[in-house]
Amino acid sequence: MPSAAAPGLWPRPRHVAARAGVLEVGPLTASGPWSALVEAAGGPRPAAASTEVGTRRAAGLGREEYRLAIEAHGVTLEAATADGARHAVATLRQLLRLHAGRVPCQMIEDGPDLAARGVLLDVSRTRVPTLAELERLVVEFAALKLNQLQLYTEHTFAYAGHEEVWRDASPLTPEELRRLDAHCRAHGIELVPNQQSFGHLHRWLVHGRYRDLAEVPEGVEHAFSIHKEPFALCPLDPRALDFLEGLYDQLLPCFSSGQFNVGLDETFDLGLGRSRAACEERGKHRVYLEFLRAVHARVAARGKRMQFWGDIILEQPELVRELPRDALALEWGYERGHPFDEHARAFAASGLEFYVCPGTSSWQSVGGRVDNMLANTRDAARAASAHGAAGCLVTDWGDRGHLQPWPVSWPGILCAAGFAWRTASAAEPLAPPELAALLDAHVFREPGLAAPLLELGRAGEASGARSTNGSPLFFLLAFAPQGLPHPRLVDLTPEGLERAEAHLAGVSRALGALAPLGPEVALARRELSWAADLLTTAARYGRARLSAADGTSFALVPRALRDGLRERLDAQLAEHRELWLARCRPGGRDESCGWLERARAALQAPRDA
Repeated sequence: MPSAAAPGLWPRPRHVAARAGVLEVGPLTASGPWSALVEAAGGPRPAAASTEVGTRRAAGLGREEYRLAIEAHGVTLEAATADGARHAVATLRQLLRLHAGRVPCQMIEDGPDLAARGVLLDVSRTRVPTLAELERLVVEFAALKLNQLQLYTEHTFAYAGHEEVWRDASPLTPEELRRLDAHCRAHGIELVPNQQSFGHLHRWLVHGRYRDLAEVPEGVEHAFSIHKEPFALCPLDPRALDFLEGLYDQLLPCFSSGQFNVGLDETFDLGLGRSRAACEERGKHRVYLEFLRAVHARVAARGKRMQFWGDIILEQPELVRELPRDALALEWGYERGHPFDEHARAFAASGLEFYVCPGTSSWQSVGGRVDNMLANTRDAARAASAHGAAGCLVTDWGDRGHLQPWPVSWPGILCAAGFAWRTASAAEPLAPPELAALLDAHVFREPGLAAPLLELGRAGEASGARSTNGSPLFFLLAFAPQGLPHPRLVDLTPEGLERAEAHLAGVSRALGALAPLGPEVALARRELSWAADLLTTAARYGRARLSAADGTSFALVPRALRDGLRERLDAQLAEHRELWLARCRPGGRDESCGWLERARAALQAPRDA
C-alpha cells in the first residue's frame, strides 16, 4: 500500500516500511550481479561522495520481485533475476527524481500482480513511428515496469514480394525489427509479433493480386475506410492459409518472443460472400472456429503460442471450450461499462489463459477522453484480479487518420501500467491532481504539462454531447460530408459547443504559459497546442454546421465564417504535416491529412467558385 515514506511512486509498491533517517545521494556506484543496471541509473552529480548500492541475488523472490533498502549509509538491492533488478532500479530512479537526491530511508518489497503488462501501438492506420521513437518509448515503458510491446500490423511490415501493399506506408523492415527486438530484451520487454490474419486485411485485398482471396471480393462498407472494400479473407479458401504461412515465415524470424498475436477480430463480412452457404449450414461461428484452429496449427508448427482477440468467439460462448488449449485470448473493450467481468469469467471458467485489453481512449478524439479511459482501465484491472487474468494489454489505436498527437496516449498507458502492476490501485482514488503529478514526475519529468493535457481530454464532455468510441468534436470533422443530426453525435447543441470552446481556450492559455525546460516537453506542448486549436476549430465548425438548414450544406453560412474556418484548417494541416515528422515516418501522412482536407472541402459553397 502507499506510504508516507514513498508518496508519488508509480506503479504503487506492494509494501513500504518507513525507517528513520535520510540518504544523501551522490553518484551511484554498485557492486554485485546487477551493478551495471544500477550505475546506468546515474544519480545526482554535484556531490562530494558517491552512494554505494549493493546488489545481490535472493533466491526466494519471484522472477519480477525485488527488495530495495534505502539506508543512511547506502542502498541494498535484492532480486532473483535481472527482471526484478530492473524494476528495483526503476523504483530507485523514481525516488531520486521525487526527492531531489535526499531520499527518506525505507524498505520496499514489491512485485507485480499480473505477469504480463503490455502496450499495443497501432502502426497500421497511417502512423508508423521512426525506429528512434520506438526505442525511446521502450525505455519509457520499462520505467513504468511494463514488460510487453506489440506493434499492431496489417500491412506495415516490408514483406518481400509484396511491395505494392506497403510501398507508400514507410514500413518497418526486418532489420529494424531485429534491432528493436534486441533493444526490448535489453530493457526487460518482450516484443510480441502481431499480424492480422482474417479480417482487417483490406489494405491487401484492395489490390487485384489478392482480391480473389477475399470473402467478398466486390467489397463491403466497413468502419476503417470511406470506400467500399473487401475486408476479410475467405475462410474456406485454402490459398488464404498458404498466403498467411508466407507472411509468417518472413515476419516471425525477426522476433525472439515465443508468442504471436494473429488478430482474428471483427470479421464483419464473414458469411456475406463466398462462405455464405457454409455459414448457413454449419453456423458462422463454427466456420470461424475451424479457421482459427487452422491458423493455430500453422502458428504452433512455427514454435509460437497463438494470441487472438476474443470478441468473435464470445458471441457463442459455448465454443470457447473447443479452442486450442494453449491459445491465449485477448478480451478487449474500450468504453466505460464494457463487460470485462462477464467475459473474463467466461474465459476463466473454460480454463483458457487470457489478457484484459482496455484502451487509452486517445483515438477518434484528437485530445483524448480522460474520464472514459480511467473507467475503462479500472474495470479491466478489477476483472483481471477477480478472474485470474494472465495479463493486461493496453491498446492505442489510430482510427480515422491517427490525428491524436502522441502525448494524448500517455495518461492511459500510465494508468494501465499502474493498475496491472498493483490491481488494488484500480480500487483506490486517483484524482486529477494526483494523475497530473504522476505524469509530470514519471513521463514528462517537468512540472506543468500534465494538467492542461488532462483538461484537453475533457473537451468533449464540456460540450455536453455524447458519442461512443470517440469524441463528438472529432466526429464533427470526420463526418463533415454527412448531415446533422448524426447517430454518432447525441445531444449536440450550439450552446454546448460554445462551452467546449471556452474550455479549450483555458487549455490553450495554460499551455501557452508553460516554459518547457527540455526538447521532449517543448515538442509535446506544441503538439497539444495544435490539438487544442484543432478541437476549437471543430467546435466552431459544428456551430456552423448546426446553422445550415440541412446540417451539412454551408451555402447559407456567412462566407466570412467559412473563409475563417478554411484558413484555420489550412494552418492546422500545415502544422500537422510538420509535427508528423518529429516522431513518425512520412508514409501515411497524406492519408491522415485527408481527413481534415475533406472537412475543409465541405466548407466550399457553390457560390464560392
